[in-house]
Amino acid sequence: MSDHVTRLLVIRHGETAWNTEARIQGHIDIPLNGKGRWQAERLAQALADEELHAIYSSDLARARYTAEAVAQAAGLPLKLDNTLRERHFGRFEGMTQEEVAAQWPEEARRWRERDPAYGPHGGETLQAFYDRCLDALTRLAQQHPGQSIAVVAHGGVLDCFYRAANGLELDLPRNWKITNASVNRLLYNGEGFSMVGWADNRHLDEPGIDSSVALDERTDGMVARRA
Repeated sequence: MSDHVTRLLVIRHGETAWNTEARIQGHIDIPLNGKGRWQAERLAQALADEELHAIYSSDLARARYTAEAVAQAAGLPLKLDNTLRERHFGRFEGMTQEEVAAQWPEEARRWRERDPAYGPHGGETLQAFYDRCLDALTRLAQQHPGQSIAVVAHGGVLDCFYRAANGLELDLPRNWKITNASVNRLLYNGEGFSMVGWADNRHLDEPGIDSSVALDERTDGMVARRA
């Protein structure tokens, strides 16, 4: 492999209580639930022997905690970057898709149809969000030619990375998985991104691992929302 190629592990944070009820998190700073903390530890163990040169994360708690586990296992400092945050959904944040549709049906339609020029009141347009995410990943990749880095972010952010690596339009409906604490591998060759592997979550399915205690803690004193 070329000395100029950057190898990227892009990772969605572990589960939050708000994920389980499909509410929109956006920039709301929600922590991991019990299962999410377990996922972060399993992820860290799976990547402990990976040759990583740097670890970056969104500064939101759900991503930061996930990345802290990986950084500690790797013996590397964690670098926070707020340009890796989830899309800002403005007044939609804290609501379900059904609640948004009931209150603002026309806005819900444009959101559902993935109109790149549309953004919720007080939030980002899809195009602006995509540009932010790709600018961030490109900048980080360019800082580490010939190295491997981990980037921990959010579901919407990883959706942008997937589209960029596969040359997919923003308005194309998503039919690929973006699961909590899974490992996704990309390459950056100085001109663009390509995909090596996606949605590897074997570390969360190993026999003999009992996550029932973590599952019992999932409420964390709040209702669930989606990343």
